[in-house]
Amino acid sequence: MTDAELADMQTKLSAMRLDLQEMEREFSAQAKPVELDQAKVGRLSRMDAMQSQQMAMEATRRRQRQLLLVEAAQRRLSAGEYGCCQECDEDIDVRRLQVDPACILCIGCAQKQD
Repeated sequence: MTDAELADMQTKLSAMRLDLQEMEREFSAQAKPVELDQAKVGRLSRMDAMQSQQMAMEATRRRQRQLLLVEAAQRRLSAGEYGCCQECDEDIDVRRLQVDPACILCIGCAQKQD
């Protein structure tokens, strides 16, 4: 991978990290506990709120996982290990990294896992 491609990947990873952190701040209020006072909220409204809360919590888990992957990719980039498949140690195609800069497997190893 060329220096320009590595710099491009660093820029993409930094942008992804900032976006994920911003989304985390914006959506953290949706995962707050649902109030169970039936005098204030009807049963169906409460059930709808609980479903929304669960969806928000799952979205948060996914964002946190993606953030961990992005941070790990940034560490690999800093250590000079970026772009190597974690399974077979072959280079990951640059086109694959352009689509997902945080990916850790080459296309061959990713297909084996599916």
